Amino acid sequence: MIKLATIPSDRPVLIAGPTASGKSALALAIAEARGGVIVNADAMQVYDGWRVLTARPPEDEEARAPHLLYGHVPFEAEHSVGDWLREVVPLLQGPERPILVGGTGLYFRALTEGLAEIPPTPPEVRAEAEARDRDSLLADLAVGDPAILPRIDTLNLARVRRAWEVLRGTGRPLSAWQDDTAAPALPLSDAVALVIDADRDWLNARIARRFDRMLDEGALDEACANLPRWDRAGGARKAIGAPELIAHLRGEMTLAEAREAAIIASRQYAKRQRTWFRARMGGWRHLPQP
Repeated sequence: MIKLATIPSDRPVLIAGPTASGKSALALAIAEARGGVIVNADAMQVYDGWRVLTARPPEDEEARAPHLLYGHVPFEAEHSVGDWLREVVPLLQGPERPILVGGTGLYFRALTEGLAEIPPTPPEVRAEAEARDRDSLLADLAVGDPAILPRIDTLNLARVRRAWEVLRGTGRPLSAWQDDTAAPALPLSDAVALVIDADRDWLNARIARRFDRMLDEGALDEACANLPRWDRAGGARKAIGAPELIAHLRGEMTLAEAREAAIIASRQYAKRQRTWFRARMGGWRHLPQP
């Protein structure tokens, strides 16, 4: 993997990688061997209510090293990349060097390349975007913001919707907002940037084993506890496996069907992550799978 002694103790560390690739274990090993506070860079692990299902570090690992920005956002709230970046920036000047770990590529991009301050999307624009299919949104973007298409994962409906919402809501292309972005909070040259490369078959097997372990460790109990507030859920409803387990609890599918659907969704997400990291993280140090 990597010799921990080669990692400077005075520089921030960034650890990216697809889901189930061993990022958290590497972050903990670095923190224990070289010092630092572990900071979450995963968009789902910020929400309360989903410790097991989002693979947040368990309590015994949290006791071995400081962990920040995990489970601190209410289940019913929305939490944007801008919110996360504003929380992270003060930690860059903290007494302990941060070790940022997660699979949300957009978080790392905002941190190391800067983030455009775009006005909030009006509710009616968001509702219109949600009512449209991906192909129709892409057709509008091809006319109104063609420059954004090579910059986003066009298979990711959430990213396509966001670009369309900015275009419709502000009257200005997202690509233009990005081009006017301020200087990054943490230039890549000032950090130790690591990304885990994972073989597809190896990763797919780990994803299946991990979801079964989640079920054994109480993921279904979490879903049951969250069921009364599911209809009020904010960003927490996007946790992979959550819609499937909720559907099972509502009698809409068997547990076996929910398990299979959640594993497929997780593998599809991992594929998108691997594609993003290959395309966007050329300047990072790529590590082999553990």
